Amino acid sequence: MSLSPAHLWPIALLIASNVFMTIAWYGHLKFKGTALPLVIAASWGIAFVEYCLAVPANRMGHAVYSAAELKTIQEVITLLVFAGFSVLYLGEKLTLNHGIGFALICAGAWFVFQGK
Repeated sequence: MSLSPAHLWPIALLIASNVFMTIAWYGHLKFKGTALPLVIAASWGIAFVEYCLAVPANRMGHAVYSAAELKTIQEVITLLVFAGFSVLYLGEKLTLNHGIGFALICAGAWFVFQGK
Protein backbone atom coordinates (compact mmCIF):
# COMPACT_ATOMS: atom_id res chain seq x y z
CA MET A 1 0.00 0.00 0.00
CA SER A 2 1.26 3.45 -0.90
CA LEU A 3 1.71 6.20 1.67
CA SER A 4 0.98 8.97 -0.81
CA PRO A 5 -1.26 11.89 0.21
CA ALA A 6 -3.97 10.46 -2.06
CA HIS A 7 -3.98 7.34 0.14
CA LEU A 8 -3.57 9.10 3.49
CA TRP A 9 -6.03 12.03 3.24
CA PRO A 10 -9.12 9.82 3.01
CA ILE A 11 -7.95 7.88 6.07
CA ALA A 12 -7.33 11.08 8.05
CA LEU A 13 -10.77 12.41 7.12
CA LEU A 14 -12.41 9.09 8.01
CA ILE A 15 -10.72 9.16 11.42
CA ALA A 16 -12.01 12.68 12.05
CA SER A 17 -15.50 11.81 10.80
CA ASN A 18 -15.64 8.74 13.03
CA VAL A 19 -14.75 10.80 16.09
CA PHE A 20 -17.74 13.05 15.39
CA MET A 21 -20.08 10.17 14.62
CA THR A 22 -19.09 8.29 17.76
CA ILE A 23 -19.79 11.41 19.81
CA ALA A 24 -23.13 11.87 18.01
CA TRP A 25 -24.21 8.27 18.57
CA TYR A 26 -22.85 7.59 22.05
CA GLY A 27 -21.89 10.88 23.72
CA HIS A 28 -25.38 11.41 25.07
CA LEU A 29 -25.18 8.22 27.15
CA LYS A 30 -23.61 10.25 29.95
CA PHE A 31 -26.61 12.63 29.91
CA LYS A 32 -29.52 10.27 30.50
CA GLY A 33 -31.53 13.02 32.19
CA THR A 34 -31.52 15.19 29.06
CA ALA A 35 -34.74 15.17 27.05
CA LEU A 36 -34.61 12.83 24.07
CA PRO A 37 -35.67 15.45 21.48
CA LEU A 38 -32.77 17.68 22.61
CA VAL A 39 -30.35 14.74 22.41
CA ILE A 40 -31.59 13.91 18.90
CA ALA A 41 -31.18 17.52 17.73
CA ALA A 42 -27.69 17.77 19.21
CA SER A 43 -26.72 14.43 17.65
CA TRP A 44 -27.95 15.59 14.23
CA GLY A 45 -25.82 18.72 14.51
CA ILE A 46 -22.75 16.67 15.38
CA ALA A 47 -23.52 14.16 12.63
CA PHE A 48 -23.66 17.00 10.08
CA VAL A 49 -19.97 17.65 10.77
CA GLU A 50 -19.31 13.94 10.36
CA TYR A 51 -20.96 13.98 6.94
CA CYS A 52 -18.92 17.02 5.92
CA LEU A 53 -15.81 14.91 6.55
CA ALA A 54 -16.97 11.45 5.44
CA VAL A 55 -18.38 12.43 2.06
CA PRO A 56 -15.15 14.10 0.84
CA ALA A 57 -13.13 11.22 2.35
CA ASN A 58 -15.07 8.72 0.28
CA ARG A 59 -15.06 10.86 -2.85
CA MET A 60 -11.27 11.40 -2.67
CA GLY A 61 -10.63 7.88 -1.47
CA HIS A 62 -12.46 6.26 -4.35
CA ALA A 63 -9.70 7.52 -6.65
CA VAL A 64 -7.26 5.11 -4.98
CA TYR A 65 -9.43 2.59 -3.09
CA SER A 66 -12.40 0.48 -4.14
CA ALA A 67 -15.72 1.12 -2.39
CA ALA A 68 -15.28 -2.16 -0.47
CA GLU A 69 -11.82 -1.07 0.67
CA LEU A 70 -13.12 2.33 1.78
CA LYS A 71 -15.91 0.68 3.77
CA THR A 72 -13.44 -1.73 5.33
CA ILE A 73 -11.09 1.11 6.31
CA GLN A 74 -14.04 2.97 7.80
CA GLU A 75 -15.16 -0.05 9.85
CA VAL A 76 -11.70 -0.65 11.31
CA ILE A 77 -11.40 3.04 12.17
CA THR A 78 -14.86 2.92 13.75
CA LEU A 79 -13.80 0.04 15.99
CA LEU A 80 -10.63 1.80 17.09
CA VAL A 81 -12.36 5.12 17.74
CA PHE A 82 -15.24 3.43 19.54
CA ALA A 83 -12.91 1.34 21.72
CA GLY A 84 -11.01 4.46 22.80
CA PHE A 85 -14.22 6.43 23.35
CA SER A 86 -15.91 3.73 25.40
CA VAL A 87 -12.88 3.39 27.68
CA LEU A 88 -11.83 7.04 27.96
CA TYR A 89 -15.20 8.83 27.87
CA LEU A 90 -17.77 6.30 29.03
CA GLY A 91 -15.44 4.59 31.49
CA GLU A 92 -16.31 1.12 30.25
CA LYS A 93 -13.90 -1.78 30.20
CA LEU A 94 -13.04 -3.75 27.10
CA THR A 95 -13.00 -7.47 27.73
CA LEU A 96 -11.01 -10.25 26.16
CA ASN A 97 -14.11 -11.17 24.14
CA HIS A 98 -14.27 -7.61 22.76
CA GLY A 99 -10.61 -7.85 21.79
CA ILE A 100 -11.06 -11.21 20.09
CA GLY A 101 -14.14 -9.98 18.22
CA PHE A 102 -12.36 -6.82 17.08
CA ALA A 103 -9.32 -8.87 16.02
CA LEU A 104 -11.53 -11.12 13.90
CA ILE A 105 -13.04 -8.09 12.18
CA CYS A 106 -9.52 -6.78 11.51
CA ALA A 107 -8.57 -10.18 10.10
CA GLY A 108 -11.53 -9.86 7.73
CA ALA A 109 -10.27 -6.43 6.73
CA TRP A 110 -6.87 -7.92 5.94
CA PHE A 111 -8.55 -10.37 3.56
CA VAL A 112 -10.36 -7.56 1.74
CA PHE A 113 -7.03 -5.96 0.90
CA GLN A 114 -5.48 -9.22 -0.30
CA GLY A 115 -7.74 -9.34 -3.36
CA LYS A 116 -5.74 -6.80 -5.37
